[in-house]
Amino acid sequence: MKLAEALQERSDLNRSIEQLKQRLCVNAIVQEKEKPAEDPKRLIKALEEDISRLEELIRRINRTNCETVCGGRTLTEMIAERDCLKIKISAYKELAHAASMTGQRARSTEIRLISTVDVAELQTKIDALSKELRLLDNEIQSANWTTELV
Repeated sequence: MKLAEALQERSDLNRSIEQLKQRLCVNAIVQEKEKPAEDPKRLIKALEEDISRLEELIRRINRTNCETVCGGRTLTEMIAERDCLKIKISAYKELAHAASMTGQRARSTEIRLISTVDVAELQTKIDALSKELRLLDNEIQSANWTTELV
């Protein structure tokens, strides 16, 4: 199994677990002398099976990410870099948005708001970081489709 396939299965299992949790809650209580729409025991069994499979996949994915080296870095290091790039881009986008909100004055006597940062320069930085993120993500995705799960 390729790493990318394992990641897709992990995503499917996470979705299934959430659905099973919701279905369990819906069928946890019924009126006296009524039966639940689904058997909670069967749902619990399915939930436990999915969680066991998820745990196995997470272990194997993490081990594979630690052992797979691309361009001198492990996939784990690349993923950490990607996650931090996303945080940085988000923070800079919020800053650029806030700095752009200088507003309009109705009268010339009202207090004038000015930006404390260069929004154009910040946007250039956001664009460069976004490109870096895309390229890094492409590298990770490529590795995911060529790497066998350990």
